[in-house]
Amino acid sequence: MGDAPEIMTTVNNYIAGQIVPPSSNQYLDILNPSTSTTIGKVALSTSSDVDAAVSAAHAAFDQWSSMTVKSRAAIMLKFHALVRSNAKELARLIVLENGKNMNEALADVAKGNETVEYACSLPQLMQGKIDRVSSEVTCRDRRDPLGVVVSIVPFNFPFMVPFWTLPIALVTGNTIVLKPSEKVPLTMYKVIELFEQAGFPKGVVNMINGTKEAVTSLIDHPLVTAVTFVGSSPVAKIVSDKCHSLNKRCTALGGAKNHLIALPDCDVEGTSSDVVVSYAGCAGQRCMAASVLLIVGDKEGVQQKALLQSVVEKACAIQPGTDPGKLGPVIDEQSMRKILGYIEQSEKEGATLLLDGRSWITRMEKTKGNWIGPTIILHENKTDKAMNEEVFGPVLSVYNVSTWQEAIAIENANPFGNAAAIYTTNGGHADWFMKRVRASMLGVNVGIPVPREPFSFGGLYGTKSKYGDMDITGDGAIEFFTNRIKITSKWPTPSVPEYTMGLGQQNQKEKGGDSVDHANFAGRM
Repeated sequence: MGDAPEIMTTVNNYIAGQIVPPSSNQYLDILNPSTSTTIGKVALSTSSDVDAAVSAAHAAFDQWSSMTVKSRAAIMLKFHALVRSNAKELARLIVLENGKNMNEALADVAKGNETVEYACSLPQLMQGKIDRVSSEVTCRDRRDPLGVVVSIVPFNFPFMVPFWTLPIALVTGNTIVLKPSEKVPLTMYKVIELFEQAGFPKGVVNMINGTKEAVTSLIDHPLVTAVTFVGSSPVAKIVSDKCHSLNKRCTALGGAKNHLIALPDCDVEGTSSDVVVSYAGCAGQRCMAASVLLIVGDKEGVQQKALLQSVVEKACAIQPGTDPGKLGPVIDEQSMRKILGYIEQSEKEGATLLLDGRSWITRMEKTKGNWIGPTIILHENKTDKAMNEEVFGPVLSVYNVSTWQEAIAIENANPFGNAAAIYTTNGGHADWFMKRVRASMLGVNVGIPVPREPFSFGGLYGTKSKYGDMDITGDGAIEFFTNRIKITSKWPTPSVPEYTMGLGQQNQKEKGGDSVDHANFAGRM
C-alpha cells in the first residue's frame, strides 16, 4: 500500500497482519462521486475470506485480552498521534472517494480521533467497584471483553463512523473484524497502515471488504460474539433480528427524520445559518442532518417570513465543489435518482420549490458527477412523502405550524427517533420542548446535536432509528463491548486473637437487633 490514492487502487482484505486478495478473485469498481471515474477496485469477499479473518481475530484474542487496559491504551495513544500526523492525507482520501469538501473531511477525521482519545482514558474509566456488603462478604466487579466483534459501517463518514466502535472495542480487549462500505474503502485501507505502525499485534485488527455475502457471513460466524451496524433502517432491523436469533449482542443504528422547530423568538441570523449547515452540509448524507423545518406561528408574520427568506438566501449562495465551504456530490447515481424522485413527488403533491437544486445537474454536467444542489420545499400538506421519509440528500422540507402542540405532534408522529432541535432565545420554551420531543439526541439552537464523549451516540429504542442493545460510542460503548463480571467473596475466619476479639464485638452488636444482616445467606440456610 502507498500514500497516494493513485497507487492504492486495489483494496484487498487485511487478515492476520497480511494483505490478502479475495478467494473469489473478484473486485468491484470504486468511483469518485465528483466525476464518476473509476479510482480503484475493492475486493468482493466470500464466506471463506470471512472465516479466515474471524479465525485470525479469534487466535489473537487470548494474548490481546490478557494485556492490561493500560498497555492496550498505550498502543492506541500511538495510533492517535499517527492519525493527527496523517490527517490531511486521510482527508484527501475522503474527498476523493466520498465527495465531502476538505473542511468536512478534516472534521470527519478529527471527530473519529476524538473517540480514539476517549478510548485512551479507559484505564481510568473501566475501573470496577468493590464494597463490603455485609460483615464478612465483599462484592466487586470487573469488565471482561467479549471476544471477536464485528463492525459494519456505511459510506457517509469513511473515518468517523468506523471509529465510533474500533477504539473502544480494542482498548476494552476485544479483537475486531471491520467491514467498510464497498463505496469508500480507501480511507480505512490507509488506516490499516497506521494500525501497523502503532504496534497492534497481528490479528487484533482485520478488515474484510465486500457486499452482502461478506456481511451475512460475518453475522453468522459462530466465533463472532457481537456486531455493530450503521446504515438504513430496513437493513438495521434485519441485522439486529438475525444477531438476536443467534444470541449475539448487537447494536444496529438505522435512518432518521430529524425535525428542527423554530419559535417566533428565535435569533433569525443564527438560526438560518445553523439550519442551512444542518440540512446541506455533507450533502445531507448524515443521519443527524436536518430534514424538516417547522416554523411556528403566523406564516405571514414578519419573523417567520424573515427566517425562511434568510434560509433560502444562504442556501442559494452555496457553490458546488470539494473546496472548503462548498457542497460536494452525493455518493452515487442511485442516491441521486432517489433524491430527485422525492423532489418530483413533492411537486406532484402541490408543494412549492423555494430553491431547486436540480439546476446543478446541467450546471455540472461536464463533470459527469452526482451533483445536486441545495433544495428547499415548502409544503402545504404534512402527509407529503418528503415530509415523512428519509431523503438522505441536501433537501429541506419546510412546513408552517400554528402552535407548539402541532409542532410536537408532527415530530413525534414520525417513526424515527434520532434527533430533533428547538430554536429559541427563551430557556423556558426550550425546556418545554426538550421534555416532550420523541427523539434521543436533542439540540437547543444546535441543528446537528451530536453528543460528544463521554456521552454516547444512538437513536431512541422502539423507533426505526435504533435496533438492538445500548449505544455505539462513549460510556454506552464501554457497556456494549464488555461483560460485567460480579464476584462475591467470603473467606474463612482467621483464628488469631486480634480478629476473633473484633468479631465477638461485631456479633454482640448484631444480636442487638436492627443491624442483623437478614439478607446474608452465606454459609447458612
